[in-house]
Amino acid sequence: MNVLKNCLLLYVLMLVGFSACDQPKKQYSDWRVYGGSHENLKYSDLDQIDTTNVTALQPAWIYHSENNDKTRFGPIESNSIIIDGTLYGVSPKMKLFAVDAATGKEKWVFNPADSVTNKTWHRSSVNMNRGVSYWEEGEDKRIIYTVGPIVFEVNAVTGKLVPSFGKDGGIDLSIGLGRDEKTVSIAPTSPVAVYKNIFIVSGLVGDETPGHIRGFDVKTGEQKWIFHTIPWPGEPGYETWEDTAAYKHMGSTNAWSGFSLDEKRGIVFAGTGNPTNDMYGGERLGDGLYANCVLAIDAMTGKLRWHFQTVHHDVWDMDISSPPVCVTVEREGKKIDAVAQTTKTGFVFVFERETGKPLFPIEERPVLTNTPIRGEKLSPTQPFPVIPEPFARQKLTVNDLNTLVDDSAEIRQRFLSFRSEGIFTPPTKEGTIILPGYDGGGEWGGPAVDPHTNILYVNANEMAWVLNIVENKSDELPFNTNLEAGKSLYSLHCMSCHGPERLGAGNYPSIIGVEKKYTAAKFNELLSTGRRMMPGFNHLTSQEKNAITSFILDLKTEQSKKYTGKTPEQTTNANPGFGFTGYNKFLTKQGYPAISPPWGTLNAIDLNTGKYVWQIPLGEYEELKQKGIPTTGRENYGGPVVTAGGLIFIAATADGKFRAINKSNGKILFETELPAPGVATPSVYMVNGKQYVVIACGGSKWGGTQSDAYVAFALPDKK
Repeated sequence: MNVLKNCLLLYVLMLVGFSACDQPKKQYSDWRVYGGSHENLKYSDLDQIDTTNVTALQPAWIYHSENNDKTRFGPIESNSIIIDGTLYGVSPKMKLFAVDAATGKEKWVFNPADSVTNKTWHRSSVNMNRGVSYWEEGEDKRIIYTVGPIVFEVNAVTGKLVPSFGKDGGIDLSIGLGRDEKTVSIAPTSPVAVYKNIFIVSGLVGDETPGHIRGFDVKTGEQKWIFHTIPWPGEPGYETWEDTAAYKHMGSTNAWSGFSLDEKRGIVFAGTGNPTNDMYGGERLGDGLYANCVLAIDAMTGKLRWHFQTVHHDVWDMDISSPPVCVTVEREGKKIDAVAQTTKTGFVFVFERETGKPLFPIEERPVLTNTPIRGEKLSPTQPFPVIPEPFARQKLTVNDLNTLVDDSAEIRQRFLSFRSEGIFTPPTKEGTIILPGYDGGGEWGGPAVDPHTNILYVNANEMAWVLNIVENKSDELPFNTNLEAGKSLYSLHCMSCHGPERLGAGNYPSIIGVEKKYTAAKFNELLSTGRRMMPGFNHLTSQEKNAITSFILDLKTEQSKKYTGKTPEQTTNANPGFGFTGYNKFLTKQGYPAISPPWGTLNAIDLNTGKYVWQIPLGEYEELKQKGIPTTGRENYGGPVVTAGGLIFIAATADGKFRAINKSNGKILFETELPAPGVATPSVYMVNGKQYVVIACGGSKWGGTQSDAYVAFALPDKK
């Protein structure tokens, strides 16, 4: 009898053991979420395409999202999602589309312009988009995507608006921020995060619009909670603003780069940007929570779990430019759930996911505070992770200048006129070198992480920029004419992007000759709505907009008219004591970076140890390559993906190449020309047993070639 019992017990234990062995591990075999998973790992378990066969990769299909429309449009930065064999993406003109993921054949297109039922919807016809989100409950399947200030919900099967959501299928994010909705400007560029029946959103905002993080009911569009990124009285962090009225008028501090999500714990993670007046903090003294912070927020309630500020009192535009990534690292034989945050500064911060405790030491080190700018008060210390070392250079010296060109002496002379004492060097009127630059270090594409090895792969820019502070003089006030007002208002609101001579700088266009393209009415509308990365200026009065329009469009009759609007000093927070001359790269006469190569890199970092596995230059200049100059790397936007096939797929670079790289050693195994630079992150998926990699190829980030194409790559069918 005892023998029988023992046999039965052994049989039961064997069944339990086999059952446990049969429990599937968490799979990353689909791409139903922006970044591949809620953790934002940008990882795929698919291995059909691997290091042995990737050289055979070829285009499987190409979809032209604007039907080869040749009119000018902005870049496509969208990371597609794939649901049940259907791929969803966004066109350069903000149309949502669904195509067969195996063939690229169009199923439907939703054009937000067709949904115009009032002026609020019409405001949604501008700006840009990096991806969409998906929610389902039974047969109710919805795509959630944003266009300007509007969140739309579209039936994933039919492409029609869901009428029960908000007002006729959409909600206006201008409402519910605690400010006058007529004066705010908001346009999310990254997808919302979806947790159960809540979606979470922040977004690109105007100078006087706060970037508060909010949760909404997926089904109805009702706002359920709000987390004030500029704290209100009585809230933790309020004391970090010396201006006790900051919550009433200060803007930005927004999670514009999007979110990651720990579904098990119900925590949403975000990184925020700096406050209004990017380069001058004299009117926002103090550390200014929750700017430049990694935030852990309860996804159901909006309550703060923990935070960490990566830059105190930011006056260098050091936004956190990508969402934190949820990882599980190994420490002394134990697995620890964590979040890893890459930054524009080139630092990598790693925290315990539940508590925010740093997993590698972070030191508060003294930094330079001897600023010549009146009214400014810089933080005496800044946080420096000890491990990992920065993945981008943080100091430019004479020995680091470009010697590949003929004008090296002129470069040296210019450099010596600037202040360059490493990261956190105080801004100056004469010029301060910003390195890493305004576009990183790490940018919005963020890193990819292999969850089986805990190696993080992050692409970086190494581009020096020059920050010149200028004083906004008030002795020109009051204004007599629209011309006088327009010049001053341009300096306050437009010069930082388009430059003092309106020639543009960095990724911002020249507006010389814009009068040939816009009427006064259309330009006024542009000032209200914004376009792509340009926020709307709804806080400006009609007189202020008319004055700016008359100046930029050179309308002589309008310029001579008496200005009847407010002066900047009469408008709260609209006339900071200082501004800056724009986003100006430190370049050679030939247009190359004035810093020595590499100018763009791809880095592999072991998150278990904090040590580097490898680093390679990413991107090249063909003309320099022909001269025998080793690969220099180039500017890059958009991120990598990593797969179980041993590969990293990445486009991103200004040279317009798409590359497959061995994740173990950084060796480039495959590269091909795209229709235009792919300033986006690829998506990896499988349909009918076949693996695909798709990339949006919009180009135009650096000018030149443009496209409306999505290109999917796959291995050729076996004969």
